[in-house]
Amino acid sequence: MTKKKVAGSRHALAVAALLALCATGASAQIVIGQTAGMTGSVAASVNETIGGAQLVIDAANAQGGVHGEKIEVIRMDDAFDVKRAGENARVLIEDKKVLALFMSRGTPHSQAIIPWLDKNEVALIGPSTGAMVLHKPLQKHVFNVRATYQREAEKAVQHLLTIGLTRVAVVHVTDSFGADALQGAMTGFTKGKATPIATIPADRDKPDYSVIVPAIKKADAQAVVWIGSGVAVVDGIKALRAAGSAAQVVTLSNNASSGFIKQLGDASRGVIVTQVFPSERSLGQPMVKEALTLAKAKGQAELSPAALEGFASAKVLVEALRRAGPKPTRAKVLAALESLKGYDLGGGLEVSYSPQDHSGIDFADLAIISEGRFKR
Repeated sequence: MTKKKVAGSRHALAVAALLALCATGASAQIVIGQTAGMTGSVAASVNETIGGAQLVIDAANAQGGVHGEKIEVIRMDDAFDVKRAGENARVLIEDKKVLALFMSRGTPHSQAIIPWLDKNEVALIGPSTGAMVLHKPLQKHVFNVRATYQREAEKAVQHLLTIGLTRVAVVHVTDSFGADALQGAMTGFTKGKATPIATIPADRDKPDYSVIVPAIKKADAQAVVWIGSGVAVVDGIKALRAAGSAAQVVTLSNNASSGFIKQLGDASRGVIVTQVFPSERSLGQPMVKEALTLAKAKGQAELSPAALEGFASAKVLVEALRRAGPKPTRAKVLAALESLKGYDLGGGLEVSYSPQDHSGIDFADLAIISEGRFKR
């Protein structure tokens, strides 16, 4: 083959490669990392938050991305294991070189991630946990979107006392999440000038219902604030009902998923779950209306509270990337977040951060499960 033919062949291959690249719609990408329990005990709610977040990310990418760059999320399953969460964070930050981390799940899990954030100056946006330890003292690289578990647990206890249920037991998982939420519950009791009728610990991985349920029944509890996650709470409520107890059960927003209701089955009726965003069916709320419009365009008839949390957190992520400007760096994303003031998610739900405050929204509400749905 002559030199001229070789050159022509190379040119043709280069053109073909370029055309193929264009045909796939490929472009420079903003790479975000996420580690969460996509399998395991909290998988139902985790995957619903991911679905809600993806609505925002897909919408942004459909409009050409942020400053012309598409957003890609590298997701790693930690199966709700603390050590895996920490190792996944290391891989995402140091090996995959992600720009930021997004929506970790779990209190001790998020705590395991923080050393890697601090070492590499990387932001974690919207961790799916309301742990006070991520708010105070200030965690330099953690930017919360949702309210705290302490706020939720306090509201739950105050509600029970207000409606005349004074014999209230508290079941709490024995980890940093459980200790944190228990503190909020105790604040609620103190403000209501009451004390819990029983405070019962539950192992995070293997709760012993043969001990927990009899303790609730022995105390003759009218209501139970059950602080735990996913399947552990589902199995506990089922065991409680099987033992003949009709005590009102209240649990926190980490269980505010459609999957939680399905797992409970008939035992779901009347269970109260605290909420950290407006009702997912409130069409008068602009953020909810926006989320539902995008969901229906994908063939989804409705949203869950968990999906709405993912949606809200992804809106903060995309806004931070927009404010970071073209060719964002880790430092630019951090600076954009710390200067975020009065960002309206819709309907007055404002997110503001500063170098002294990374708390986000302080909204808390209650919903009761009825006819297989959350109702307010």
